Amino acid sequence: MTPDYLIPAQEIRREITVVNSRFIASLAPVFTTDEARVFIARIRKEFGDANHNVPIYILGGGNNLVEYCNDDGEPSGTAGRPALAVLRGSGLGDAALVVTRYFGGTLLGKGGLVKAYTEAAQVVVRAVPRARKQQVHLVRLVLPYNLLERVRTLVERQSGEILGEEFTAAVCMTFRLPVEGLQDFQIALQELSAGKLQAEIIETSARLVRVNP
Repeated sequence: MTPDYLIPAQEIRREITVVNSRFIASLAPVFTTDEARVFIARIRKEFGDANHNVPIYILGGGNNLVEYCNDDGEPSGTAGRPALAVLRGSGLGDAALVVTRYFGGTLLGKGGLVKAYTEAAQVVVRAVPRARKQQVHLVRLVLPYNLLERVRTLVERQSGEILGEEFTAAVCMTFRLPVEGLQDFQIALQELSAGKLQAEIIETSARLVRVNP
């Protein structure tokens, strides 16, 4: 089933300055707790000299969520929870966010910290391109040369992606096809080949498909 929520299409980073403190927000797609922890650890290592690296993540989406946040030494409730609220309100799922702070020498106070972490999260969330997770089959098909162009058209019609073609006595084609398009593809292939051809599923996985803003 295709998730009914959007996912960050790629890892991105944005930075703001608030009263001389730098706030660097790094956002990435993650699909498991382990992936989220690896991302957070990588950002903490990259900014090991920062005063704070505030971690947030949401796994799943819609009404089925696993959420996590931590203030990483900032006063309780001033960093992790405001950034999590932004991520939750964005409609994004399967996302990890780390807001890094380099202290600029001026105390912001609790209200100022909440505002700064909120703004840092908002800037990166607004900038990230969106995608949907789509289940796809990796498919193999051996076909005669005279059907090649028509099979290519069938793959394109089902929003598939041809990955390779080997030309020997016949054509061996490998391609990705959305799971929901396989049945219609097989039916059309049977009609095209008078029942002689059927595509073979090699594996099933997920890919991110960008959506228009």
